[in-house]
Amino acid sequence: MLSFSVSVASIQPKNDNDGKSLVLSGKVSTLEGETIPFANIIVIGTVKGTYTNLDGTFQIYDLSDGEYVVKVSAVGYKTFTRNVHVINGQLSELDLIFEEIGVEMPQITVIASKDRVFSRVPGSVTYIDAKEIKTVNPLSGNEVLRRSPGVHVVDEEGVGMRANIGIRGLDPDRSRSILVLEDGVPVALSPYGEPELYYTPVMDRMSGVEILKGSGQVLFGPQTIGGVVNYITANPPQDEEGSVYIQGGQGGFFSGMVNYGNTFGNTGIQANLLKKRADNVGPTEFDITDFNTKFLFNLNEKSELGLKLGVYNETSNSTYIGINQVMFDRGGEDFTRMAPDDRLEVSRFSMSLSHKYRFNNNVRLNTIAYGYTTTRNWSRQDFTINDTNTPPANWTGVVWGDREVPGGAVFMRNGTGNRNRQFEVAGFEPRLEIDHKLFNAQNELIVGTRFLYERAFEQRVNGTKAGVKSGNLVEDEVRTGHAISAYAQNKIEITKMADLNIGVRFESFDYERDIRRRNFANIGIRDTALVANNVINEVIPGIGFNIRPSAIVNVFGGVHRGYAPPRTKDAITALGDVLDLDAERSVNYEIGFRTEPTKWLFVEATGFVMDFTNQIIPVAESAGNIGFGVINAGATLHRGLESAMVFDFSNLFGMSRVKVTYDLNATILRSTFSSDRFKGDININGNRTPYSPEWFVNSAITVQTNAGFGLRIAGNFVGNQFTDELNSIDPSVDGRIGLIPSYKVFDAVFSYDVSKWNSRFNFSIKNLTDERFITSRRPQGIRVGIPRFITAGYEFRF
Repeated sequence: MLSFSVSVASIQPKNDNDGKSLVLSGKVSTLEGETIPFANIIVIGTVKGTYTNLDGTFQIYDLSDGEYVVKVSAVGYKTFTRNVHVINGQLSELDLIFEEIGVEMPQITVIASKDRVFSRVPGSVTYIDAKEIKTVNPLSGNEVLRRSPGVHVVDEEGVGMRANIGIRGLDPDRSRSILVLEDGVPVALSPYGEPELYYTPVMDRMSGVEILKGSGQVLFGPQTIGGVVNYITANPPQDEEGSVYIQGGQGGFFSGMVNYGNTFGNTGIQANLLKKRADNVGPTEFDITDFNTKFLFNLNEKSELGLKLGVYNETSNSTYIGINQVMFDRGGEDFTRMAPDDRLEVSRFSMSLSHKYRFNNNVRLNTIAYGYTTTRNWSRQDFTINDTNTPPANWTGVVWGDREVPGGAVFMRNGTGNRNRQFEVAGFEPRLEIDHKLFNAQNELIVGTRFLYERAFEQRVNGTKAGVKSGNLVEDEVRTGHAISAYAQNKIEITKMADLNIGVRFESFDYERDIRRRNFANIGIRDTALVANNVINEVIPGIGFNIRPSAIVNVFGGVHRGYAPPRTKDAITALGDVLDLDAERSVNYEIGFRTEPTKWLFVEATGFVMDFTNQIIPVAESAGNIGFGVINAGATLHRGLESAMVFDFSNLFGMSRVKVTYDLNATILRSTFSSDRFKGDININGNRTPYSPEWFVNSAITVQTNAGFGLRIAGNFVGNQFTDELNSIDPSVDGRIGLIPSYKVFDAVFSYDVSKWNSRFNFSIKNLTDERFITSRRPQGIRVGIPRFITAGYEFRF
């Protein structure tokens, strides 16, 4: 149970050192006396609110006389409201008892549900909640992910259908170097063999996002190189609630979503349906339908069962080809659809079952089983580029660029490559949590095993005309993988102010590549029976600590082994040869602190080092290369400092009717090749790794009023980036190589919440200053950030 008291320190209002009048104060703790830091305290109908401190205490200042409703919420506990009456700055003392939620949706989260406030997490973490997501009002989920320090996200098509996430200087291409989950379930095509993020959970329906970069990653896998990103969807509510949200904008943009949740007896349900489309957002045309539902069954007093179902369908004009440098320099062609018949179709069906069983107060078993299929069919028109600007034999007559510039012309060919892929993934993971008293101290032991099966079917069908989806089957193969992972982590409370986490994970991945048809050099297309397999085993340890020397300071740090297996199609060649490819390995260090020295300032800073003995860089087409093979890049070194600050000017200046906050997260980064390696005659030792900015900053000022008006001005600032290992500054004519200059983008979101109508209106301007900037030179040419884009939306809650 959660014990919460609200009291006034004296008959007369009490002032703090800044002269603000203290009206409400209290402490939040469990019935057993454990304090609950960062519980959310809100005075409904006002801008007043706060989070509890590390010791569970809180204060609210400058509240005018009147009747109010105080809302208290904490993850894992029932949310309650109470009426309070303030007269002459005084409030009668209240003792309120809040019950712990008896029935929760059983699911595995990156950050323990009751520790999401991070007071005891041994490492750098970010939790972005539903309120912040709504305030951002994202056109692309990338806007939300950038709210985390150390996270660099590259836009591909402007609406975030495929997030390219890089953490702490790692290459963001297709988010290969991080583990992406939704409610604890992987979302990559094949988590081990092909970890690309061609499907990205839609941010519109999320209730939160967790980002973990510290030693706690050892519990998860297979990717523990850069971090773990876990998208969290809403669970069934205790009482009926729902909403309808519609949003429209330029270029035929429309987004509509319906949410409904309720609990009927022992069964809870949460369902949402999202429809999102546009005819022209920058270069992009798309149509998305996304349906998800959760069921929560209260089986008995000891166990709950959760069921989640999801269906996703997308059709878009996503393409690999971008404009060349000639087109960019002369302007006016930034969003030219060079291959208008290109189409990407993504379909995903998913189901997961989660179960929680409490043997007693100290022993809990969480089990999750899941399966999903993803179909990714991509039809792309062929084209050619050559230094002599010679048209190919099957030229359609369409040419882009400039034929007077050597290599400056892009000739569109009358042929299509249909890259059709289907993926099957199934997993099962039981996880046991045990509270025990080793060394007469409070301990929490987590042990678990993860079983995963994945299978990929890949075909390439070459069409003899542009835009056709049938033709000659030139490639046909099946890739299969079986993985077993076992892990254990023990957290020991050394003192009330210090915890130590020690963990280890074992990974074993058995994979096979079965090539049934391919195009052989000097022979042609042949049916074949090339089969090869390999097994990789790895032990991944980690240790972390958390020290709380006072109620306002939290120091954390740790070290862990980074690990990622090579992709199956990279580790076994198209001729069935098993390459001597090691797994990616690194040793990752970090140390940092969080502090809230006053009620108007929060500061967090983390220093980190990621030391790779071997970093594998795929030369896939999506990475701007020729489409096969990999690079054993050898040693690379990533080091930097990431920080976050929040200034609450309302508390600083004693504002009672307006809340003004300013936040900033900044990352300074140096990612380089750290051993001798030659490209031609040039040693790239010391060169920066591709697509790792030296710095990036995300910042926002937010204004809210008691009348319901809100304004958010946000800025995203990114330093320059190199796009190749040679760190070429001058751009190539085809646009794929060269410096990406630094850029800045501002967004504005206006909102008006009308409580009596259960309604919220918003008006957003993305890229407020209409900045023209290059986001990427991948896969095959320049991608320009979307221009100024305006949307308006309305939400009705019931």
